[in-house]
Amino acid sequence: MTPPLDELAQARALAEARGRAAELAERRLADARADTRSLAQQNEKLNATLREARETLLSLRAQLEALANPPQAHGLVVGEPGAGLADVTVGGRVLRVALGPEVDAGAVPIGTPVLLNEAMMLVGLAPAPAQQELVVVSDVLADGRLLVTGSAGEESLLVAAPALTGIKAGQTVAADRRAGVALSVVERTEVNDLLLDEVPDVDYADIGGLARQIEQIRDAVELPFLHRDLYARYQLPAPKGVLLYGPPGCGKTMIAKAVANSLGAQLGGVGSHFLNIKGPELLNKYVGETERQIRVIFATAREHAADGRPVIVFFDEMDSLFRTRGSGVSSDMESTVVPQLLSEIDGVESLSNVIIIGATNREDLIDPAILRPGRLDVKIKLDRPDAAAAAEILAKYLTATVPMALGASGGDPDGTRRALIDATVDQLYRRSDTNRFLEVTYASGDREVLYVSDFVSGAMLANVVGRAKKAAIKDVLAGRPDGLLLDHLLQACADEVAENEDLPNTTNPDDWARISGRKGERITFMRTLRGGRQVQP
Repeated sequence: MTPPLDELAQARALAEARGRAAELAERRLADARADTRSLAQQNEKLNATLREARETLLSLRAQLEALANPPQAHGLVVGEPGAGLADVTVGGRVLRVALGPEVDAGAVPIGTPVLLNEAMMLVGLAPAPAQQELVVVSDVLADGRLLVTGSAGEESLLVAAPALTGIKAGQTVAADRRAGVALSVVERTEVNDLLLDEVPDVDYADIGGLARQIEQIRDAVELPFLHRDLYARYQLPAPKGVLLYGPPGCGKTMIAKAVANSLGAQLGGVGSHFLNIKGPELLNKYVGETERQIRVIFATAREHAADGRPVIVFFDEMDSLFRTRGSGVSSDMESTVVPQLLSEIDGVESLSNVIIIGATNREDLIDPAILRPGRLDVKIKLDRPDAAAAAEILAKYLTATVPMALGASGGDPDGTRRALIDATVDQLYRRSDTNRFLEVTYASGDREVLYVSDFVSGAMLANVVGRAKKAAIKDVLAGRPDGLLLDHLLQACADEVAENEDLPNTTNPDDWARISGRKGERITFMRTLRGGRQVQP
């Protein structure tokens, strides 16, 4: 049976209504989901904002607490009166304060930097102060306190911090002098670092042109050690010191080293000691420090000499340490350093088996009291080498083992070697116009022409040979024939002289002349003949 038409229309209308309702519900669901996502995003932003606000509030709170926090005072512990207490110096005042609950009593010994709160309670440790004063320990008293000397020579008594164990006189310490506490040892260059406690390997055979001076120093130094019985029979005391003086580069240091080597070799295995003291390295701005180091040097020498072995104390550049007192040439340091050396030489403690050798280019600057008989009483001058001595020195460097070009001598090695040496000596010592070096004018008005030979030294001859050998090596590397040539030596002579021709222009003429070994009348003017330059005071 077919439904009536009005019922069918109603059903269709109902279906359409339900469809529209479903579509509306879906749209509302989609809108609700979109709203949910939007709310979630907004919620996340709110959460982030809240977190940032919380962090800002915490930061502001910390800043506010910091602003409200009272300042803390820095102090230094100077005493431990009892449990839970400490004596602390703050700004020059000594306070007895209580330890905070978080502070371990064992962590704040004397010398500890600490912090005090507004109630003057010790609440923590402080960093070490950036600046501390350096003082030298003069003596350690029986009760453990330290007698120290400051940079201006003032003395103080300080309490030693527990870390300062085994402190000795002469050591440098960092201190808080207002608090009266020595805090820590400062490691500084000790004199032992300046000593060369070994026998050099230089032999008399290595020295050329100084036979007379070698004999003099052997008589002064070796004979008293090697023939003690004879010296005792004749009641002749050994000299205490020797002064080697002369122009630079003429072998003073080499002779001193050779003496120590020769003594060690002749004493049948007993050996000797060589203490090489570089004068400028001992200079110290702290009052009393240079004198202390001199005392240590001689104490070391006496210690080594106690077993009968000879000890050579060699002062290089002696004029830098022991200048004439009151001369005005140097500071007033020599007024205490010179007496210190004199007391070591002439003091109660004997210098048995110890001999002093000094070397200088300016013996005129050394205090006369040091040079008088009974101290540095043997004085040996090392002059510039003459032609014969120069040939002997060159032979030490142009040995038979050095490759030489033998063409000009018919293949005779010895003849070639002699010819090269003679030609080199002739080039340097020829009194010709080409070798005119300086014209000097004296205070009296007299003039004198000085030649290259007047300024030759052993060191200069060694440089000449070294230059020539380097030129020969470069020729071999360039593919030219092997062997040292006369041209190499002559060119080396010319280069060495040219390199030194400007030196007279670098200082006061009279000072330069004295250092170069030209003693006598004062020089007021110099004219360099090779380059035409002039120099005057």
